[in-house]
Amino acid sequence: MAMTAARRRGAVAAINVTPMIDVLLVLLIIFMVVQAGLQRGLARQVPPPPIDAPSPPGADQIVLEVFPGGRYAINTHAVGAEGLQAAVASTFAGRPRKVLFVKGGAGLTYGEVAAAVDASRAAGVEVVGLVPAAES
Repeated sequence: MAMTAARRRGAVAAINVTPMIDVLLVLLIIFMVVQAGLQRGLARQVPPPPIDAPSPPGADQIVLEVFPGGRYAINTHAVGAEGLQAAVASTFAGRPRKVLFVKGGAGLTYGEVAAAVDASRAAGVEVVGLVPAAES
């Protein structure tokens, strides 16, 4: 009896949407890949800084130069490694803006520059900026 009931049923009149969903998913993936390939940033080159003699720092700018061997200079005044923190603290004692620029020379290790930054932060400097080396 069950066999005869299945034969009478016949064709189903519903639309099969599975192939349509498969096609839509493939199109979605294609559009996502194409969209990712079309995105690009601005291709610009910034001119290098002039190689002219560096301008002396302004009256409100303090530059700490780091030299190989633990030698330092605060606005061209030589300072030893043992007195660096005290010299930076005395330089910034009466200043409301505590901004220091650290300039490293050629042949320095990361540790030497990091030691100068640490000493200046310990002396009370709030903002430490790194000055890039000029290419020659």
